Amino acid sequence: MKTSLIAALTMLTLTTFFLSGCGTIPTRNPLPEALGDQAQIPGIPRAKFWGDETPNFAGAVLGQSREKLKAQFPGIMGRTHHYLALSGGGANGAFGAGLLAGWSATGTRPEFTMVTGISTGALIAPFAFLGSAYDAQLKEMYTAYSTKDLVIKHSLLNALTGSSAVSTAPMRKMLAKYINQAVMEAIAAEHRRGRRLFVSTTNLDAKRPVIWNIGRIAVSGHPDALALIHQVVLASASIPAVFPPMLIEVEAEGKPYDEIHVDGGTASQVFLYPASMDWKQVLEKLEVPGTPEVYVVRNSPLNPDWETVHPSILPIANVSIDSLIRTQGIGDMYRIYLDCQRDGIDFNLAYIPEGFDATPKEDFDPVYMGKLFDFAYELAKEGYPWSDAPPGF
Repeated sequence: MKTSLIAALTMLTLTTFFLSGCGTIPTRNPLPEALGDQAQIPGIPRAKFWGDETPNFAGAVLGQSREKLKAQFPGIMGRTHHYLALSGGGANGAFGAGLLAGWSATGTRPEFTMVTGISTGALIAPFAFLGSAYDAQLKEMYTAYSTKDLVIKHSLLNALTGSSAVSTAPMRKMLAKYINQAVMEAIAAEHRRGRRLFVSTTNLDAKRPVIWNIGRIAVSGHPDALALIHQVVLASASIPAVFPPMLIEVEAEGKPYDEIHVDGGTASQVFLYPASMDWKQVLEKLEVPGTPEVYVVRNSPLNPDWETVHPSILPIANVSIDSLIRTQGIGDMYRIYLDCQRDGIDFNLAYIPEGFDATPKEDFDPVYMGKLFDFAYELAKEGYPWSDAPPGF
């Protein structure tokens, strides 16, 4: 999240103490709390599950016979596993995009068994999942668009009386261009092989992370599957109060409701799988040889920037939120590392190093993003020095 977006969020938050109104706030049919665990997407069962607990269907899957598992996971059973976890970071997603493209250039980039993404990582994830053939699309997404190409700023009055500071209609169009029917069908084909693509949002009513099985949505054959994928990816990148939230229709006990979803980074900056899952059992059941590897890409620097703060309310709030996001991301990396230590997975971490010192002139500055993409590309092409532990370990 860049400083001006943080400023917008802070201004909106502070102003709600003094102003209220109806604006363009959408009408809701909210899901009752008592039905929170039952709600599913109509026609697409198990499209989503809570990100902070083991999904209730996991036991049934792991309880299947070897023959059924081979039929369900034909492309990953009995093979070495490689996982990729992509963090949030706004325009700094250009780092992850460039890193993947440079990795492709070395000829050593693996096929990822599982890819997860949050926020800007959710935008990268479908293309990282599909492989090196989609590097050109990633580069274009992160170097050819400026702020005005992605969002439309509302007037101050509309922002204060509505649900967001900007409209993301242009970003919706961009998503429709890149995540199209052909891409969805390619994701579906890989899902049938057993590979998995997950994107995380935050259910704002529940204040809990939700993990979406994008491949399962893609193979569903539902007429609205592609539109739902667009909703989920956009929701994952929707900074609360700055970008509009996504109202997603669900069903529980045969009745329609809606859930309100926002930026997955509200709950965490990067994820691999729920910490409560017995991943050793997963590896055993899928007969995975050797030691699996996870590659965590943190689309931001790890070290804080020194900034002389003016002692007034907005600068103090802005820097405080920025610090909270940074430290949350570091905490998420520690959690993934400890899970990997417990489950016998090799941990590898990449992040924007101190050597990159360009400064963006706007939230989505194509010149800045182009420089960051090229910087990461060259790092990876020369052999990125992945860290085997988070800082301090």
